[in-house]
Amino acid sequence: MRKFTSSLHACLLATTCIGSASAADITTDRLLNYKSEPQNWLQVHGDYQSQRHSALKDINRDNVKGLKVLYMTALGGAQGGGNIPQGSFQATPLVVDGAMYVPDGWSTVYKIDLTDPKRGRVAWEMDPGTDKSAVWIAANRGVTLYKDMVVSTTADGKMLWTKMATGELIKSVQVDDPKNGYALTSPPLLIKDKLILGGSGGDRGARSHIDGLNAETGAPIWRQYTVPKPGEPGSETWKDKNNAWEHGGGAYWQTGSYDAESNVTIWGSGQPVPMYDPEYRPGDNLFTNSSIAYDVDTGERKWYFQYTPGDAFDYDEVGSQILIDLNVGGQTRKSLVHFSRNGFLYTLDRARGQFINAGQYASKVSWTAGIDPKTGKPVEYDPSKDLQTYKIGSPAGRRAQGTVNLCPNIQGGVNYFPTSYSPLTGMVYGAGIEGCQDLKTDAERSGGKVAWNGGLAAANERILGSITAMDPATGQRKGQKMFDYASYSGVLSTGGGLVFTTSIDGTVYALDDKSMDVLWSFNVGTLSQAPPVSYSVNGKQYVAIITGGRVTSMLAKSPELSGIKNSTNLVVFGL
Repeated sequence: MRKFTSSLHACLLATTCIGSASAADITTDRLLNYKSEPQNWLQVHGDYQSQRHSALKDINRDNVKGLKVLYMTALGGAQGGGNIPQGSFQATPLVVDGAMYVPDGWSTVYKIDLTDPKRGRVAWEMDPGTDKSAVWIAANRGVTLYKDMVVSTTADGKMLWTKMATGELIKSVQVDDPKNGYALTSPPLLIKDKLILGGSGGDRGARSHIDGLNAETGAPIWRQYTVPKPGEPGSETWKDKNNAWEHGGGAYWQTGSYDAESNVTIWGSGQPVPMYDPEYRPGDNLFTNSSIAYDVDTGERKWYFQYTPGDAFDYDEVGSQILIDLNVGGQTRKSLVHFSRNGFLYTLDRARGQFINAGQYASKVSWTAGIDPKTGKPVEYDPSKDLQTYKIGSPAGRRAQGTVNLCPNIQGGVNYFPTSYSPLTGMVYGAGIEGCQDLKTDAERSGGKVAWNGGLAAANERILGSITAMDPATGQRKGQKMFDYASYSGVLSTGGGLVFTTSIDGTVYALDDKSMDVLWSFNVGTLSQAPPVSYSVNGKQYVAIITGGRVTSMLAKSPELSGIKNSTNLVVFGL
C-alpha cells in the first residue's frame, strides 16, 4: 500500500501531469451516458440529475432476505483532532471497474480493490496532511473522477488531483483562505472542461461562494457569491447596519446537479448568518435558503427560488436537487424536486424556478401553517415585512422571552442527506430526522462575538428517524416508515424494487419501494452516516456502506446507545 502525506508531488504544468483523455477516462460524455455501465457508480449522486438510482436488479424484493455480509475492510479516519472528537465517513463511494474511491472526514482518499469477492484490499491511501487541530468540521462527502484522476477537497479549502492508478498526489490548489471560515465539504461537479465547486463555512462566518475552475489546472474561471454585496441585485434584502453580507453564509454543503439541455448547474444554498438572529440581518436575505441555477460557462445566476425567507430556524437548503421530467396535470414539466429542511417537499419548473407544488413530508411541522399553493412561500410570509412572523411566532430572545418549540428539528427533516428518485415507481425518497428543538436567540452570539449562530438550540425530546416516499407530481405523501433513530445516510433506490438507507445506530435497511415495508435489516455495530451504494463486479451485484460517524448529538436522548463506539469500515453485502 502506498501512502502519500502532506509533501505535495506538484507538477509544474498541470496539462503535462494530467494528460489527454483516453477512452477509459472519466469525461462529461461518459458521465452523460452513465446508463450504459450500471455496474459502476461514477458520480457522488450517481448521475448529473442527482436521481441516485441504481438500475441493478439481481438483488430484489424476492431475494433480499438472503442478503449477508460478505466481507469488511478496516479503514482509518476515526481519530480526533483539535475540538473535533472524531472524524467520520459521510461520503458516497465511487466505483469504477472493480475499484472504489472514497474519502474520510479528514480528506484522506482510499482506493479499495473490489475484485476479490471475499475481501476488499486497500490499494493505496492519499493523506493530504490536513492539520486536524485547525479543522472545525471533519466532514467530506465524496470525490470526483476526471480523466485518470481523483479530484478531492479538504476542510481547509484545498482541491487535490490524485492519480487513480497509483495514489500519487499530483497537484494541490488553495481555493480560498480557511482563516475567513471557508471550508470544503463536498466534491466538485465535472462539466466539460470545468469543475464546479461549492464552498462551505457559513456557520463560521464565511461569505460562501460557488466557483467554476479549470479542470486541468484549477485556475479560476468565474466566482459567484451567494450573498450579494451592496449595490448588487438582492442586496436590498439585507437591511442591516452590521455589514452582515460580509459574513452572510449561504454555504454549499452538497454537490449540485447539471441540466445539460439548458447548460445550467443547480445547487442548494445554506442559511443566512447569524442563524437564529434575524434582527442582526433584517430582510429576506437573498440568496440564502434557495435553489439557484447558474450558467456553467459564465457563472451567471439564471434563476433562484427561496424556500424560507428571513430564516430564523437554520433551515438551509443544501440537500440534493433532483432533476426529473414529470407529468403534472397531463403536461410534461422539466422539474426540480427538493426535500426541504423545513419539512416540505417542493417541485419547481427547472427552466425558470417557477413553483409547481409542495407537500409536507415531515411528521411534525410547527413553524408554519403551510405553503401557499400559488407562490410556494409560507402562508404567513409578508413581503412588506423586514422581520417575518411565521406560525411559531417571533423568534425568541430579542422580540420574545424564553424559547420557542421548533419542528422540524433545526437539522431537519432531510438535511444534506442525499435523496433518491425511482423511475420504476415515480416516487422520490428522503430519509432523515423526526423530532423538535428548543430554540433561543442570543444576540451575544451574533457577529462573531462568541460565535456566528446568534442563539442556542437543544433537542427537547427523543430524536427518531424516518424514510418517506413522496409523489413529486402532486406533492402527496405515499408512504413513510419510522425508525428508532435518525437517518443521516440518505437513500439509494434500485432496479430490484428496493430502497436502502441506514440509521445512525448502524442498522442498514432494505425497504419495498412501493409499500415501504422493511424487507431486510442488519446492524453493523457502530455509528453510520455514509450513503449506501450498489455496484457489480464480474456480473455479481453488491451493496456497500462505510461505517463511522460523528452524530452523537442525535443519540443524546437515547441512553441505551451511550456506549456505542466509532469504527470505520467498508461493509460489503451480497447474496
